[in-house]
Amino acid sequence: MPGRPARHRPALPLSDAFTPDPALAAHQRALRACRRCPDMTGPPVTGLPVRSPVMLIGQAPGPKEIEQGRPFAWTAGKTLFRWFAGIGLDEMAFRRRVYMAAVCRCFPGKKPRGGDRVPSPEEIANCAPWLEAELRLLHPQLLLPVGRLAIGRFLAPRPLKDLVGRQFRVTTPGGECDLIPLPHPSGASTWHVTEPGKTLLREALALIADHPAWRSLLD
Repeated sequence: MPGRPARHRPALPLSDAFTPDPALAAHQRALRACRRCPDMTGPPVTGLPVRSPVMLIGQAPGPKEIEQGRPFAWTAGKTLFRWFAGIGLDEMAFRRRVYMAAVCRCFPGKKPRGGDRVPSPEEIANCAPWLEAELRLLHPQLLLPVGRLAIGRFLAPRPLKDLVGRQFRVTTPGGECDLIPLPHPSGASTWHVTEPGKTLLREALALIADHPAWRSLLD
């Protein structure tokens, strides 16, 4: 839907109800006990154990996420939730209606010259079974990978301009589903605030807003 702006609608209230899913809660208890990666800083971060047709997949938590025990808890999260509030879900409603996962669940640490370290292939492989189990438990209808690392778990490497603003059909351990990539909302990146990223982000959000799985969350 080139050039089509996302439809803005009032965000759902912060008092949105939440009922934990027992199978997902048991999965997350086991996940939070994981200590497979000695160079990562834990404990592992999880979202709420909510059964949802929509699954967001981040890259890896930062130090603030480890401190607060929830994904996207700091400045990048403020930007991310502003995007989703524009298509109907404020932060609390999003957290209670969308399952939040990640490629890696612990903080990789800092690079010697600053910036977060990218998880190693071994660390990504160590964490992959947790994500695969969640896909099997949820059978999501819509995946929202955020950032290059998350997008790369499902799609072949390509420039962001060839991925964001498009919808893909992918096969996962939980079956086939739609996938709409998003750029990472990091303040260190200018991609989503300059062209063509700014327009492509708007198109991606419009695709999400129109997807039946997303619309079901707004009922």
